[in-house]
Amino acid sequence: MNITRLEPAYKNYIWGGTRLNKEYNKTSPYDITAESWELSCHDDGLCVIADGEYKGKTLKEVIAANPDILGKNGKAFDFFPILIKLIDAADRLSVQVHPDDEYALASENSYGKTEMWYVVDAEEGASLVYGLKKDVTKEEFLDLSKNGGLMDILNFVPVKKGDVFFIRSGMIHAIGKGILIAEIQQNSNLTYRVYDYDRRDKEGNLRPLHVDKAATVSDLTEVKDGGFADIKQISENVRRLSECKYFTVDEIKVNGTHEIRNDESFVCLTVVEGEGKIADLEAKAGTSIFVPCSEKAVIDGKMTVLASYV
Repeated sequence: MNITRLEPAYKNYIWGGTRLNKEYNKTSPYDITAESWELSCHDDGLCVIADGEYKGKTLKEVIAANPDILGKNGKAFDFFPILIKLIDAADRLSVQVHPDDEYALASENSYGKTEMWYVVDAEEGASLVYGLKKDVTKEEFLDLSKNGGLMDILNFVPVKKGDVFFIRSGMIHAIGKGILIAEIQQNSNLTYRVYDYDRRDKEGNLRPLHVDKAATVSDLTEVKDGGFADIKQISENVRRLSECKYFTVDEIKVNGTHEIRNDESFVCLTVVEGEGKIADLEAKAGTSIFVPCSEKAVIDGKMTVLASYV
């Protein structure tokens, strides 16, 4: 398999906006596009190969036929490990939490979800929820969730373009209004919704909550680290934004050329700003490109790229 662009799957959740279509070159069928699933082998939204001999096939199909493109690190998982999204929050998302693998496998026949957020853009005054600002018991959490006091214990963090957050499983969180985020996460679509501002879906029904399950899996202690990820400077133009057993994410600032190759894992390159070429493929903000293991990708232009791998 050659290096190839990916065509994402799209979601039109009620809190979404129009920026992905208007500013990030997406061809969503929806007027309101909340998410584009840039790299996905999840059955809830499969991305598709956009170039070359496999054009039109899902990435999941191509990997099944060519597992070596994952590299030894990718093949060490019993499922495709990463899901990458661009998220346009024109309105605030629900307050939610994701379980860890142990609970999710035992209770939901699914893997859990640890994730990270890279703030691609944010309106002035935008904020998000990262954990709790005080310790509570499980009983207190249930009472606050069911009787209107939850907002009083949430830890709100102001955000700006370029901020990075690591959201481990069990961390209560919510993306706020006016934020565009690149989310790199475990390949899971399991979410427990704690609070949703009494919003109704297009049929007029309140969206379901999962408060009891959330109380079981959530970290109910005061958050101590403020939320911002522990970023490491790898080289003059490369920052290590996140590194865990599920994924590693680097931010690469390119002004000229930069070469990337990984002999142990596939790499997904997601352009979040600027434009140029990646392996002779046109690339601009919103483009995601799949690089098979051991293939060399030359990034040429002026752009900011997120490189995600395992």
